[in-house]
Amino acid sequence: MKEQLENYIRQAAEQKIQSYPNGALVKVIANGKIHPKINNETTPFSVNWKLVKRSGNSIHVEERQENRHAYYGENGLQISNTLDDEREKNELRNYPDFTYELEQHDERNPFFYDRQKAVQYAETWWNSFNPKYRKFKDDCTNFISQCIYAGGFPMKYTGKRNSGWWYKNGNWSYSWSVAHAFQLFLASSKYTRTMDRPDQLTYGDIICYDFEGDGRFNHNTIVTGKDDNGQPLVNAHTTNSRQRYWAYEDSSAYTPNIRYRFFHIVGGA
Repeated sequence: MKEQLENYIRQAAEQKIQSYPNGALVKVIANGKIHPKINNETTPFSVNWKLVKRSGNSIHVEERQENRHAYYGENGLQISNTLDDEREKNELRNYPDFTYELEQHDERNPFFYDRQKAVQYAETWWNSFNPKYRKFKDDCTNFISQCIYAGGFPMKYTGKRNSGWWYKNGNWSYSWSVAHAFQLFLASSKYTRTMDRPDQLTYGDIICYDFEGDGRFNHNTIVTGKDDNGQPLVNAHTTNSRQRYWAYEDSSAYTPNIRYRFFHIVGGA
């Protein structure tokens, strides 16, 4: 099994390099780990990718973790699709009666959003989980909420799941952990401004993703860097990613109908 997985990773690395035009992907580094078997037929494994990319005159390293299963079928070794579905609509699965109250927020007091602390948190926990918070199967929004809270974005505690933005004593609002509700909260907040283009964002700002373009947002990321063209690089959970190019065109969840929302958090430098 180990030799076959090494061959799979080698082929996947070659495909990644070939998929980038004009030498934009300079180098691929992959480290795989085989995990204990779930049963006699299926073996889970993970691959940590480092993609060394060129943008203009600069080089940056994007990191990503993929989790998959390997099993033997009629045609030999079979590899599952990635188990981390960035398109998963977690509000529909976990909360079938999903609603969210938009209300007038009491946001009269100014605050300072510490972008450095938000980015530091995103860099510290991009590939692991802070034990102070619950880990969700679809963890992207929970992670981004933690990042902006670490930067000083004021928590709004209501005690109600479908209003405010809060995490307290092991409980949380929909907006804390559900992608679409988080997008609604940001859109209603006086502490954010919707921008027209990604290059208008800065460190600690947020990008929301509606992969199918149907009005339901599935995913969120935080800006942690810029490439040589001024385009955002982002960190995220679900498929744990660091310094990933913001557009997610290489995601298995990507569709031509994708829509984005770009949120600049005001109140910081």
